[in-house]
This record gives sequence, structure tokens and C-alpha cells, in this order.
Amino acid sequence: MIRVGDLDKSLQFYCDILGMNLLRKKDYPSGEFTLAFVGYGKESDNAVIELTHNWGTDKYDLGNGFGHIALGVEDIYGTCDKIRAKGGKVVREPGPMKHGTTVIAFVEDPDGYKIELIQTSSKKD
Repeated sequence: MIRVGDLDKSLQFYCDILGMNLLRKKDYPSGEFTLAFVGYGKESDNAVIELTHNWGTDKYDLGNGFGHIALGVEDIYGTCDKIRAKGGKVVREPGPMKHGTTVIAFVEDPDGYKIELIQTSSKKD
């Protein structure tokens, strides 16, 4: 679960830019928050991300305990191009990870959360 300041912007990023699906969304008026679950497939078969929007809160201190979310992708270069073309922010271009050969990149969501992209195949270009 991650807390988001603007649920519409976050849903646009995770769904339109990263290609996830909005699996379910529910408002909790008595608690003044909304939960939205996004992912690449059904919750019963896939990991999902819970986006929590607390009404009246538009920004959070990300803290130092959270690292990042990581997603495996088959074509990291093409994925970064598509993210950029849709208005997403690539904050670390694809390339080998430090002290290794795995190709990674980082993108940033509207709240500043980092999403690591990890090349899952041997494709390099």
C-alpha cells in the first residue's frame, strides 16, 4: 500500500502510463479515504498495489524506510520510450545496475515514488 495525494493523477500514471488495470475502488466516507487497487491481472492470481487516498491530504513525506516498487518488463528500452511518450517521468535511463549486469531503469509516479523497471529477458536493444 502506498499513500497518494491525488488519486486521479495516480490512477492515470499506474493505469494509462504503466498499463495496469483499476481492479477495484471504494470510498470510505466515515473514514474520509478511498482505496484503489491496481495491477496487471486479477488479484487472485497477481500481486496488486493498493493506492490509499486520505481525503484532504495532498502530499506525504516519503520517509527513508520505503525503497521502491519493482516491475519486470520484457523490453526496458521500449517500455521507457512508451512511458515518456505518455508523459511519464524516467528518472534513470535503462542501463546495467551498479555492480552487476542486469539492465534496470527507474520511473517516478506523481507522488515521487520510484518504480524500478527490470529487464526480464536478455534483450538489450
